[in-house]
Amino acid sequence: MKATRVFQLTALVLVAVSAVQVGWWLFDQHAYTVEKVSAARAAYAEQVAAAQALLDSGTAPERVRQLLPGIVTSAGHASLAPELAAALTSEEHRRYRQYAWEGSFFLLALAACIAVIARALRAEAHVREQQDSFLALVSHQFKTPLASLQLSLETLALRAPSPEAARPLIDRMLADLARMEQMVTQILESARLERGRVDLKPEPLQLAAAVSRVIAQLAERERLESVAISTDIAPTLTVVCDPLALDVVVRNVLENAVAAVKSAGGGRIALSARTNAQEIELQVNDSGVGFAPAESARLFQKFSRLRAGASGYYGTGLGLYIVRRLMELAGGRVSAQSAGPGKGASVRLTWPAAAASAATPAQTAVGQETRP
Repeated sequence: MKATRVFQLTALVLVAVSAVQVGWWLFDQHAYTVEKVSAARAAYAEQVAAAQALLDSGTAPERVRQLLPGIVTSAGHASLAPELAAALTSEEHRRYRQYAWEGSFFLLALAACIAVIARALRAEAHVREQQDSFLALVSHQFKTPLASLQLSLETLALRAPSPEAARPLIDRMLADLARMEQMVTQILESARLERGRVDLKPEPLQLAAAVSRVIAQLAERERLESVAISTDIAPTLTVVCDPLALDVVVRNVLENAVAAVKSAGGGRIALSARTNAQEIELQVNDSGVGFAPAESARLFQKFSRLRAGASGYYGTGLGLYIVRRLMELAGGRVSAQSAGPGKGASVRLTWPAAAASAATPAQTAVGQETRP
């Protein structure tokens, strides 16, 4: 067990013991007050009885008041002075209020400490569970392309095929290497973003050009099987963003949409953009597996992955986390919505807008479509 977890558990036990101790102190002080007040009342009752006996024996009332100052006499009867009885009751109530306020404060403070420590333990357990799941996923994701690479290399080594026959094997090996490179890049990017080791340099960029570039990269990697992508982005729309960050954000969102559509057996992805006040919104709609509406809040958390129907989960749990962090650093926003599993999903990205004339000149096709 880690030292931090041992410390948290020890602190939780100590705080819980302290809470029990405070509770016992409250009970003990209450019992002590009741005992003291009862003893005082009994002592005054004895004085009243003694004064009454003196009066009955013929002692003058003045002499009785001199001997017992807390006793008053009236018509041959002795009783406790009203101000003394009121003072006794007031002191009893004052002590009760004091113990109640002090005890409540300490119990509230200890309860807050217990809640904070318990929440930290739950959060750590959740992170450990996510990390274990992520490590298992990454191990599986690396094992698959490594096995494919090994098979391809063994085939090339044993059979020495012709260049025409070797070409599919080489392409497959390149695709496997690209897949592993992508996973390593995501892991490194997430680590850098989490530690804040990112130096962004915003500048005006054409959104349509960035989207077209990412789509072309996906097509080159043969990742668009059974996926049709269409875009409707005006070439005049420019955003203020770091070039590399913009490329990473668009690429991760599109790769996530492609994975969702492939998991659903194929479908479409539609990208559209519009100007909203001083911002530009990019909408990415897909007909993929979708997700439960309640999952939208945790979709961009680290190690969170989406369910692909009965086939389990897809994604590494890092892509959308990287998107959220980069959008925050760029002064933008990102959100996702879905009507439910099997009903597709929509991701909305928002950047600060820039003047169209400040964008870098580039050629882009409006309404282009990539088909399988």
